[in-house]
Amino acid sequence: MTCLSRNDYSSPALEAVENRVVTRGIAGHWRPLGRASKGVAMYPSPFDLTVARSVAEAVDALAEGGEDARILAGGQSLIPMLKLRFAAPSLLVDINEIAGLAVLERANGHLRIGATVRHADIVASDLPGGAVASAAPWISDPLVRNRGTVCGSVAHCDPEGDWNSVLLATGATVVATGSGGERSIDIGDFVVDFFTNSLAPGEMVTEVHVPVPSGASGGAYMKLERKVGDYATVGVATHLKLAGDGTISAAGIALTSVAPINRKATDAEALLVGETPSDDLFAAAAEAAASASEPRSDVRGSADWKRNVVRVYTRRGLEAALADAQAG
Repeated sequence: MTCLSRNDYSSPALEAVENRVVTRGIAGHWRPLGRASKGVAMYPSPFDLTVARSVAEAVDALAEGGEDARILAGGQSLIPMLKLRFAAPSLLVDINEIAGLAVLERANGHLRIGATVRHADIVASDLPGGAVASAAPWISDPLVRNRGTVCGSVAHCDPEGDWNSVLLATGATVVATGSGGERSIDIGDFVVDFFTNSLAPGEMVTEVHVPVPSGASGGAYMKLERKVGDYATVGVATHLKLAGDGTISAAGIALTSVAPINRKATDAEALLVGETPSDDLFAAAAEAAASASEPRSDVRGSADWKRNVVRVYTRRGLEAALADAQAG
């Protein structure tokens, strides 16, 4: 584990961090605040940086850093917050050098997504299906997709983020690792509040597991955005599993940007289960999903307009999920 202190800022250390070639036992120094020798001003508050080489090292560093320690993976949410000083951690724990966290595979009935899997990896892979595959190209813009991570976005719990709605609709679990070992958290229990998750102190997200149903299933993600790379004005994730007789055996619907947190439309889901797919059924579920939303009027549109978008996108998403399941 390489530890860089904020109290000195020699250029070899900066180059080592940027090039990811720091070796064990070589201590450099990092100071992102003030003016470095080249006179470049930096915005964040001072912090120490630890480059972990294993999950155990990362967990130990988190324990040592306490409440002021943060995980650094893609950094696409964290770094802007540091720049604006909305976050001021005293320690960043870089996990990008940890072998095994880039796992993306199907195993034991799940799609395993490791903590350093990038959004772009999901886009490029044939392994994801349904709502996961549908959502991936809609995550922000190419620059963010190439660097940002799925697990980092999940842990961030931004109600305008796309992935947690997808995970809620598909019934995914989050794997957290801490000093006490590993545990699985249902995504509904993981998302606690606005930018708040249920990780215990010293825990980090190491994987996300998305169920891969046996039999016919499909999903979709519908997103309305003002421009490429924008947050969702409205987003709806849908998931359907069909029984052998063509009825719906399981359903998932979750909403983005229209409630204080990513929200499951449980009443809408309940309307679908056990029923034969039809236009009237999907319209009824769409109405229930719209009722479950709590949009706010803003520069992007009125609350009533956004609620109608939820209604339309839920119906379209269910139609796309059904087509996906029947084609599979």
